[in-house]
Amino acid sequence: MLKRCNIILFIFLTHCVVAQLPETDLWLFKIKTEDKKLILGEGKNITSRKGYDNQPFFTPDNKSILYVSIREDKQADVYRYDLGKEQSFQLTKTKESEYSPMYTPDGKSISCVVVEADSTQRLWLYNLDGTVKKCYNEGIDSIGYYSWLTNDTLLYYKLTEPHSLRMFVEMGKADKWICNSPTRAFKFMEGNNFIYGIKDSVSVQYRYYNTVTRRSEVYADTKSKSEDFIWHKNYGIIKSEGTKLLWYNADGKTWNVLFDFASAGIKKITRFAFDSKTKNVVIVDNN
Repeated sequence: MLKRCNIILFIFLTHCVVAQLPETDLWLFKIKTEDKKLILGEGKNITSRKGYDNQPFFTPDNKSILYVSIREDKQADVYRYDLGKEQSFQLTKTKESEYSPMYTPDGKSISCVVVEADSTQRLWLYNLDGTVKKCYNEGIDSIGYYSWLTNDTLLYYKLTEPHSLRMFVEMGKADKWICNSPTRAFKFMEGNNFIYGIKDSVSVQYRYYNTVTRRSEVYADTKSKSEDFIWHKNYGIIKSEGTKLLWYNADGKTWNVLFDFASAGIKKITRFAFDSKTKNVVIVDNN
């Protein structure tokens, strides 16, 4: 189990640091495609309030965005923003704090990192209406971040020292070490393969992992402390850097600006997500 001080230091999840959490808002931007190029359209602040709204995830039907919000009760709960109704609705209403909501690969559950009463951090599954279903696996704790490869395979960031990226396979209960000093982002690519980052004080090295051969190889490097990135089926790695989203040209080995949100008044992008059709992008603006 993690001590509360570790939680405060690494992912800021306890009540005593709520006042120190950054003021963050979710902005939703439309995207158009012209001559095979993505054009950023109009944007809207969809939370627009003082406080913490973060960790967005598009639902598989692209009609809603799940996100974490901390309100007057100082509790982290999952909310759902309906793109059609342009309204947010509270999903989880528990005594614990939920973070990093996303759908499981089979689309039947919502998964979250839960900070339990004794400060243990484990992955829990919820019904789509936000009611509690079960703990994913009681033997896996100290989870900071996670990503699904398949319904049977979970990648997770373990907060024990040294911090590490691990892959848990439900069949056989195999728990495999991947690396130390991982970035908080690690993403499914194709097949059962994934991409992850290893960080130091000034740079990030992105690596491709083949789950069949169990081999890892360097994909890209960047001189940056930014840890947030996604894998896009057409653009490969897209990462945040200040007010920009950059994509990596693997052929030319160059980083290129995809979008710059500075003109919309964005201060600093700390998280972002695209819908599955690249018609919308949601970003977290750190005020």
